[in-house]
Amino acid sequence: MTRAFARLAFTDSVKETQRRNGARANGERLENHPAARDALTPELIRYIEERDSFFMATSSREGWPYVQHRGGPPGFLHVLDERALAFVDFSGNRQYLSVGNLAENDRVHLFLMDWAHARRLKIWGRAEVAEDPELIAKLMPEGYDAKAERVIRIHVEAWDMNCNQHITPRFSERELKPGLDALARRIALLEARLREAGIALPYELAGASPSPAPAEFA
Repeated sequence: MTRAFARLAFTDSVKETQRRNGARANGERLENHPAARDALTPELIRYIEERDSFFMATSSREGWPYVQHRGGPPGFLHVLDERALAFVDFSGNRQYLSVGNLAENDRVHLFLMDWAHARRLKIWGRAEVAEDPELIAKLMPEGYDAKAERVIRIHVEAWDMNCNQHITPRFSERELKPGLDALARRIALLEARLREAGIALPYELAGASPSPAPAEFA
């Protein structure tokens, strides 16, 4: 949370609110921080490439915000370089609110969540909409079953990663699967050893059906 972020986010109204709430000194410290944080670091690039979704905010001409969820395979949000991102805009409910807003106001704000580790990356940028078949083909995730309509390129103006308070950890199936698979293998191995020892399993005594075991133990 340093200079580039403060330059964009700390408007006069925000500064006055900080002053009233005793937080202005911290705001000034961020505004004068030697690090600009207007370019993506290698650590952030890895973080972005691991995400399978993000939220993108745009605004209408009248100033009304619109937040849209974007999802796809991990890495569908491509890092072109330390200041540029791009993703294929898949066909959705076809209201075109984000694309329509970007035609009048190119400012965007991205939230990239890592629910499992209670982390979030915020990115301020300017977006460009491109209907470029060649670029779509280059950025389209391989084997992903979705209709591509356009590409949205984002020039990164600033970023911030902070404040893990109040983020409830959540885990995707992809994140849980290795641990669950390992547990299933362990259970199957223990069941096999009990049977070898002639010990009936609880569900066998009750007449219930066991859960399917992994193929290597079936």
